[in-house]
Amino acid sequence: MAANWRPMVVRNLPLIPQRPPLAAVIVGLAGGVLGAAYLAVLHLLAEVLGPHRHGPLASLVILAGVGVAVAMIDRFIGPSGNIELLVDNIHVDGGVRGMRELRALIPSSLLCISAGGGLGPEAPLVQSAGSIASSVARDAAYSPARTRVLTIAGMASAFAVLFGAPLGAALFALELPHRRGLEHHEAIVPAVVGALTGLGANSLLGGHAMGPIWSTLPPVARTQPLDFAWAGLGVAIGVAIALAFVVLVSGLRRAANLLPVSLRPVVGGLVLGGLGWLSPYALTFGEFQLDPLLAAEAGGAAFLVAGLAKLAGTSVTVAAGWRGGFIIPLLFMGAALGSAFADLVPGVPITVLVVAAMVSANVGVTNTALGTAVVVTEMAGLHLLPTTLFAALLALALTPRLGLIGSQRSRSAPAQPPRLGADEGRPTE
Repeated sequence: MAANWRPMVVRNLPLIPQRPPLAAVIVGLAGGVLGAAYLAVLHLLAEVLGPHRHGPLASLVILAGVGVAVAMIDRFIGPSGNIELLVDNIHVDGGVRGMRELRALIPSSLLCISAGGGLGPEAPLVQSAGSIASSVARDAAYSPARTRVLTIAGMASAFAVLFGAPLGAALFALELPHRRGLEHHEAIVPAVVGALTGLGANSLLGGHAMGPIWSTLPPVARTQPLDFAWAGLGVAIGVAIALAFVVLVSGLRRAANLLPVSLRPVVGGLVLGGLGWLSPYALTFGEFQLDPLLAAEAGGAAFLVAGLAKLAGTSVTVAAGWRGGFIIPLLFMGAALGSAFADLVPGVPITVLVVAAMVSANVGVTNTALGTAVVVTEMAGLHLLPTTLFAALLALALTPRLGLIGSQRSRSAPAQPPRLGADEGRPTE
């Protein structure tokens, strides 16, 4: 009986195409269950491998060992794909053609993230949930257009599990395939349904509660006209972070290309271990480091060191071919470096400036203005949408050729010239 469940579901899926939200419920549930399982395993591995459990020398050995494991997985199981390939497939076929790459992606990313690599679980989970949704659509003989809608709904479910922000997650998934905003408007309702279903399933299975993840930034009761000027200053900080990140990743990738492919993850692990010896903020993706850092009310120098350490650690992780996503690390960099600047200016509305820097850093790399603005607002539990949206849209306007996801493009356009930072050989998110 258990062996027949998938054919029974697939045979009935053709009845659903005229009701895309119903199909989105199915892939949303799958994304929520996958997210709960993935994060549970990640937590268990982090308790064994994580840098918070070991001294600098032991962490260096573990990181080097994980680099060896990544090289072995690539060699014997195969490539794990990346977000850029998923985005390209969304444009061409509506979604991916199979789930073969998940066999390498899931174990590799679990090891990389749990050991303290500077990337987070968002990219592996989004790629996995999107691949599952595409597979369901393909088995049900959906058209490319309907496959695309269902794939985006699956991606939204994974983003919602990670961010705890269903509306922001849906917008993020809708914007990610494009350089300049949301274009697949027909997927809006299914994406929201997928995000809500995924978050609900994850919460029922023991995931995080629905609500803000960060709570340290002071609340803002009312937006003042001058706040938009402060938000503009935050945009300058965030765009500078995005530019530095893309340039640093591009340079490190060129250096990594001088090494044999199998040595790159190992050397990356050794470099990460050395950076972790200098600062703990060089390791992990930063989601659980942010509140303690802000609550400590450290001086500007401490914020500066934390932000630059995360910039270095995340850039090395990407260039070494380790698996994971850079969304939350970019938010951390914006918060740390924005706080460092705010410490220098008495009377600055720190929340307005810091949130603008967080949003702009991520928008400059991912081109997801609406999704990032809503995600950060929801994750921080703030009533600050006017200045946050202003910062996101201004950052989008200031970074037309910046980014690391080279396959982003208009729904009506073929492939476009790569932007600064896009890796033509093996892009990662």
